[in-house]
Amino acid sequence: MLSALTVVSCNYDEENWIDFTDLSQITEGGFKVFSQKTDDLDKDGIPSDCYVPDGTPLEDYLTQTKATGTSAPIFVQRLLDVAHGSQIVEIAGTYTSVDTHGSPITLSGKVMLPSNGKFKRFIIVSHYTIGSNAEAPSNCFSLEGVLVPLGYCIIVPDYLGYGITADMKHPYLALDLTARNCLDMYLAVQPFLKAAGLEPEFDDIMLMGYSQGGANTMGLMRLIETEYADQIKLRRVFAGGGPYDVTATYDQFITTNHAAYPCAVPLVVQGMQVGAGLSLSMDTFSTPLVYEHLDEWFNSKKYTTKQMNKLLGTYTTSDLISAAGLDRTTYEVAELYMAMNQNSIVKREWVPKAPVYMLHSMDDETVDFINAMHARARWSDANIAYNFGHYGGHVPTALRFIYTVKTMLAEEELGL
Repeated sequence: MLSALTVVSCNYDEENWIDFTDLSQITEGGFKVFSQKTDDLDKDGIPSDCYVPDGTPLEDYLTQTKATGTSAPIFVQRLLDVAHGSQIVEIAGTYTSVDTHGSPITLSGKVMLPSNGKFKRFIIVSHYTIGSNAEAPSNCFSLEGVLVPLGYCIIVPDYLGYGITADMKHPYLALDLTARNCLDMYLAVQPFLKAAGLEPEFDDIMLMGYSQGGANTMGLMRLIETEYADQIKLRRVFAGGGPYDVTATYDQFITTNHAAYPCAVPLVVQGMQVGAGLSLSMDTFSTPLVYEHLDEWFNSKKYTTKQMNKLLGTYTTSDLISAAGLDRTTYEVAELYMAMNQNSIVKREWVPKAPVYMLHSMDDETVDFINAMHARARWSDANIAYNFGHYGGHVPTALRFIYTVKTMLAEEELGL
């Protein structure tokens, strides 16, 4: 049984503090708590179980980048300044969604909210690509949690294949499935918190995601706008560094015979195989370097993506994909491309309606800038504010993205 929490402070409306009772007794919504704790944030850092998008612990990343003189620590310090003196309640739990076959499955994720129980809105966060299960939101402190002190409740699903389903293969970039899994968590958490007396000030919500999460955020936006428009109001959407065109991303690997983020190559192929039920065999589609180590390096969930890349030890695509996998005249390869097209949000017959802020670095070595160009071309008439610039690599741009979202949320509060 979870013990009661006595709250002490939060930046957003510090009056009327709430004692969190044993939330595990609440059954509404189907969200079931399995862990709960309070984190104190201060200028010296955030919890040690916080990671940047390549799986490096944030503390280690800051030490490394300070030594090289990059600007990344500046963005983190500004985020920590906002969080100084606040407390965040983290609630990890399970909910029911669907698997790759459409059958019911129990998934997990985390809810993060101010310790006084007061918040303006929900933000559904789709997390970036992870490798180890230690990075699953239910097992760590998601970096986006630094937005909570501004007065928001953050909902961060683990995705199928992480958290309590870590023993299953992750259907990487399976657009519709992952969007559904994320929405189902919100649909479970909202009535759960309401039953606990915790409701937002406003009934519209926001979406946010970077990298894999950027693409999934747009997929989730599509799901809400096409199937839940009468139930869920979207106030604003933030997407950064996303593979909005999976086919173009994969083509870059093939045509250049180079993969700056090599683990993404087998992750995409296996993700399409698992998510779309393709007939291709990883044994014949991949080189021995990949298929002989697939279960240990990729599916065991022991290794971060940075560690996976080091284990692979190559940036050459043909070292990862076999000759058969490169032959586009075969049915298996054609099937793969059809699946990638189906899971590319820019290839869907849909145009965003709610306001979107989209950031992408033109220097991104992990998710090629071609994704942002295709997004802008496809959605030229949508209400999207594009921010493209030379912001450095994928990881430092993630920190810039979160800091920019923080700034925009603060400006909205001030009516700017």
